Amino acid sequence: MAKRIGAKTTALTVSPPFHIFTTDTQMIEDTPAEYQARMQKHADKILAAVSGAAQAAAVACEPVHVEHEHPYRAIIDVARSKGCDLLVMASHGRHGISAIVLGSETVKVLTHSKIPVLVHR
Repeated sequence: MAKRIGAKTTALTVSPPFHIFTTDTQMIEDTPAEYQARMQKHADKILAAVSGAAQAAAVACEPVHVEHEHPYRAIIDVARSKGCDLLVMASHGRHGISAIVLGSETVKVLTHSKIPVLVHR
């Protein structure tokens, strides 16, 4: 049986910044302050679930929420600044033309990160 010493995770969620000119219907309806509050509430909900799962597994977890125009870049930057040695990301399993046209943040991280990436499907 192996015991991991000092195992620690960083749970990260990235929100896009508020834009005055946008096609995002939720952003159109919000003021900047309302948008900020809504994004923070959403991030808190996600990070609480991840932190709870980590705590149940007896793994230290640091929740991080950042705002960035390019989520893949924020993921790589935070991972580098926290000294992460592995990124774990989900694959949403898009197929066909939608996978090519939409592009996925996971693919962008895989393409640009020097840190190893484990993709879970």
